Amino acid sequence: MSKFEFKMPKLGESITEAAIITWFKSEGDTVEKDEMLLEVATDKVDSEVPSTVSGVISELKYQANEVIKIGEVIAVIDTNGIEQEGPKKKKEVKPKKEHVSIAQSKKRIQKTTSEFTDISHKNNKFFTPLIENIAKTHHISYDELARIPASGKQGRLRKSDLFNYIKQGRPYKFAGKEILDDNVFRLPQLNLDKGKGRHVEMDRMRRMIADHMVYSKHTSPHVTAYVEADLTELVKWRNEFKADFQKRYNQKLTFTPLFIEAVAKAIEKHPMINVSVDGQTIIVKDRINIGMATALPNGNLIVPVVKDANLKNLPELAEKVNSLAEQARTNNLKADDIKGGTFTISNVGTFGSVMGTPIINQPEVAILAFGIIKKRAEVIETSDGDEIAIRQIMYLSLSFDHRVVDGYLGGSFLRSVADNLEQFDKNRTIS
Repeated sequence: MSKFEFKMPKLGESITEAAIITWFKSEGDTVEKDEMLLEVATDKVDSEVPSTVSGVISELKYQANEVIKIGEVIAVIDTNGIEQEGPKKKKEVKPKKEHVSIAQSKKRIQKTTSEFTDISHKNNKFFTPLIENIAKTHHISYDELARIPASGKQGRLRKSDLFNYIKQGRPYKFAGKEILDDNVFRLPQLNLDKGKGRHVEMDRMRRMIADHMVYSKHTSPHVTAYVEADLTELVKWRNEFKADFQKRYNQKLTFTPLFIEAVAKAIEKHPMINVSVDGQTIIVKDRINIGMATALPNGNLIVPVVKDANLKNLPELAEKVNSLAEQARTNNLKADDIKGGTFTISNVGTFGSVMGTPIINQPEVAILAFGIIKKRAEVIETSDGDEIAIRQIMYLSLSFDHRVVDGYLGGSFLRSVADNLEQFDKNRTIS
């Protein structure tokens, strides 16, 4: 009998691990090729994973709620010797399953930094690659990691645990090998009154969002710039043509595709805003993929991505925006719909906000918030001189990573977006 090793599949470019939510099959069950085998969760989206072969499940190597690296063998299926994997693909080296002790991991990390302390700890612990990378960035030794209180399953250290520890000033940074020196200064552990009321446990996605936001604030020095834009001509044009647009293209014409169009043009003019950071290297993206922050029915947030936004015309942008928004509302987004973003926008005006100070969606370096469009009395220049008129005004706020985006670039890009909106061609046709 031939045994097929079923591995955790790739779920996106930047995703290195996934949690098993549930198995649809048990050991001894028969599974058909393309039949759903399990459901997994990443920090982006939940996905159902089909079996790539037919056979009988002889072993499930992991249980629900366990976090598995991409490429790990998670099940063994008896296939009766039938080759069912389809066309052979180029072999790819998969990371071996490795539980790394502090003493073993210490040797690996010392190759890239001399700041990690050469200390072993009597209790061996496993740390994920993400935890190791964060620790390396902050020069935290494995001995220090081992002392941080962990809230994950079976004592696993989570990102939020590590960032909370860093935020507290790393109280165990100078601790001795076996005991903590009482003379070492630590931030006071204040017993704050958090109040009384109903306790609501964060769901998995909310915990992921919280971790991602804390990680972003610790990674990128955030600066936020603001500008106001006069959208009077754009608003008039949309109000005049939105019915015809719906009739001609069977698509609603919201402001979002118009915003994305203006942002994409500004990115083409300022490509260094469309980058990510890898250590001391800046990666200038060769595509303009704009994510749009979208609220889910349960109140959580997700960012579906409009790929190659600069290459799409307005009807194509409207169709894609409407499709992604509907899939988000019905919880039908796929993993590919939320990966590959290079720049993110957030329309906080939808909720009545005048402006916002958005947090950067890592690994991007900037995010743009659009406030509410509101009528205001403004002084405008006319051929007869200055006059007061009612205009449609909106505030734009750009948060950017000051490691690689300085004030000139951030301000110039923001001004370009505003100019693209203010200089909208009121004679534009929808054909």
